[in-house]
Amino acid sequence: MNARAYKKIFTDTDFVHRSGTPEELRVAEYLKARCEELGAAARIEAFPVPMGEIEESHVYADGKEIPAKGFFCCGSGEIEGELYYMPAQDRVSVAGAKDKIVLMDTSGIGFFGYQDLIEAGAKGILFQYGDLHNGNRDIDERDLRAHVVGEQRKLLCAMLHVSTAVALVKNKTKRVRIVIRQREYEGESHNVIAELPGKRDEWITLSAHYDTTALSHGSYDNMTGCAGILGVLDALKHKPLNYGLRLVFCGSEERGLLGSKAYVRDHEAELKKIALNINLDMIGTIMGKFIACVSAEEKLVHYIEYMSAELGFPVGAKTGVYSSDSTPFADKGVPALSFARLANSSVAPIHCRFDRPDVLSMEQMERDVAFIAEFTRRMAMSVPCPVGRELPDSVKKQLDEYLFRKRKS
Repeated sequence: MNARAYKKIFTDTDFVHRSGTPEELRVAEYLKARCEELGAAARIEAFPVPMGEIEESHVYADGKEIPAKGFFCCGSGEIEGELYYMPAQDRVSVAGAKDKIVLMDTSGIGFFGYQDLIEAGAKGILFQYGDLHNGNRDIDERDLRAHVVGEQRKLLCAMLHVSTAVALVKNKTKRVRIVIRQREYEGESHNVIAELPGKRDEWITLSAHYDTTALSHGSYDNMTGCAGILGVLDALKHKPLNYGLRLVFCGSEERGLLGSKAYVRDHEAELKKIALNINLDMIGTIMGKFIACVSAEEKLVHYIEYMSAELGFPVGAKTGVYSSDSTPFADKGVPALSFARLANSSVAPIHCRFDRPDVLSMEQMERDVAFIAEFTRRMAMSVPCPVGRELPDSVKKQLDEYLFRKRKS
């Protein structure tokens, strides 16, 4: 696949396609068609996702309405309370949240942070998004995730632009009122699965997510990963593979890896036949460092480092857990790794309106995909796949922490 072909993929998908929307399904159907054009049988699998339709959303500061967006799936109702700015989530700070509407320095919250606020008696949460100095006043739309709420009740949540949040603190705002009315329902997202059979009834799985956040066109995060998988398919479609290639384009990654979690749940009986998961999440930028985060034995890190030196392609490889679709595979005992080219957010920002094709280099896409395709070829033609299935204890610990089974030490 050449630079022109990659450019067409980014042009064809240059629009917002967030989880559970018709636009997301449109991109799923597009990826299915591209796989079939390259000779791989493909199908679309649906899975349920929680959705919300905001009917009314208001935030008032000392009686005056301020720009804000209510969170999807945070419930409906009206609350009022004293504003409490909480820049950290330590025990002392959390203790002051009782009966308050908490303003945080973050754009979201994890499981333990939410549980702590519930236990402390917080009434609601305000989050913030954006940059105080670039003049843009976009406010991101987020959802209160089910795995964050757990068994607890839902708190009304809203997003502010950071400039509004700063003004609240600077002006010593006393009271805040949040009003949200919404219809919550079970929607549908989709995974696209394509296969290129090998000699064995075992597979190397390649994964990448194709959904975007509410403001982003997702060219870098993560149509580059999807285009990379198509490039690997094109490079290897006529090779005599020992292991087959199973390509999984995941929906709803941006809402907590929902697509890859659905895949490993719905295909759990088949996971023992997956020798390795190779995940692509953000490659092909004009600038940036290429990395490999390996949720598998240390030997694989060394193999990638040796291959990097052999091919003259710099890679920063290490063991760990990457915040993407490799993680659910690793959590089910499948050796996994994520490849990414990580650029500075001032050059290639994500989760915002500036994630567009102009942050990408088609020539760099070609180079990145060539390395990934060669790595995949070596794994798929090996007899047997050299990567052991036992994960290091350090990786298991990070998985427990990432998936909120244990607090970070």
